[in-house]
Amino acid sequence: MDKKKIAFIGLGIMGKPMSKNLLNAGYELTVYDLNAASIEEVVSCGAKAAGSAAEAVKGCGIAITMLPNSPHVKTAVMGENGVLEGACPGMILIDMSSIAPLASQEICKACEKAGVEMLDAPVSGGEPKAIDGTLSIMIGGKKEVYEEVKDLLLCMGSSAVYCGSIGAGNTTKLANQIVVALNIAACSEAFTLAKAAGVDPQMVYEAIRGGLAGSTVMDAKVPMMIADNEKPGFKIDLHIKDLNNAMDTGHGVGVPLPLTAQVMEMFQLLHADGKGQADHSALVKYYEKLSGVSVSGKE
Repeated sequence: MDKKKIAFIGLGIMGKPMSKNLLNAGYELTVYDLNAASIEEVVSCGAKAAGSAAEAVKGCGIAITMLPNSPHVKTAVMGENGVLEGACPGMILIDMSSIAPLASQEICKACEKAGVEMLDAPVSGGEPKAIDGTLSIMIGGKKEVYEEVKDLLLCMGSSAVYCGSIGAGNTTKLANQIVVALNIAACSEAFTLAKAAGVDPQMVYEAIRGGLAGSTVMDAKVPMMIADNEKPGFKIDLHIKDLNNAMDTGHGVGVPLPLTAQVMEMFQLLHADGKGQADHSALVKYYEKLSGVSVSGKE
């Protein structure tokens, strides 16, 4: 099997630019998605189209899945016309979705029975970093398999860090999503306070971003709050999914996550208000609703 031939399954906000970066790096891609328009867009960049995941992986040495949640990955890999129906022994499956660690382990067992190697390799960075190929990638699985595909991963990310056995990548991603969610909540709270106190949020941002409070999250999300820009780089509904997985995992290992639970309730309120498809920086709307203050100044 040719490891330069890749099946890419899942061409959403993240998968589409990731697949294009692999094409630009010289890999041959066969792509599949439920959305025909997404397939057509990537085919226009040089990929081949497939009618199913099973068809996409035929003749490919590597398959990549980039899907919303655990059930979608299970169906795409283990279901009818799924990856394992078309895969040959020795193929490597890289699941770059953000799913529950236990689901990764379940899928890996099915792959082992088919003679397929698997890595869980979720990413962080949202659509902008997917586009410019600077995602942070967290990998779980056999280290020798990771070493074999590391260069490929670095065509989509600026870092590809091995974290441990299968499921470790998604455990690391859950930790990442907790930090991101709490950081967005802290920024939302702080900048609502500044606005209510009569201080320009843009000036506060410029003043504190270079100090200890500064972060990648602040630089990515506070300008969106100030501009009232809700265009999703990462949707609230997807962050709810990740925090659900984090809390389920925490309960499973006996670790309480009280701050995660609090932010989850904030996101759930916004989902109920119809903001589920907005960028997760729209968490500021929760504080605006409580305080009656608009950080952007727009009503």
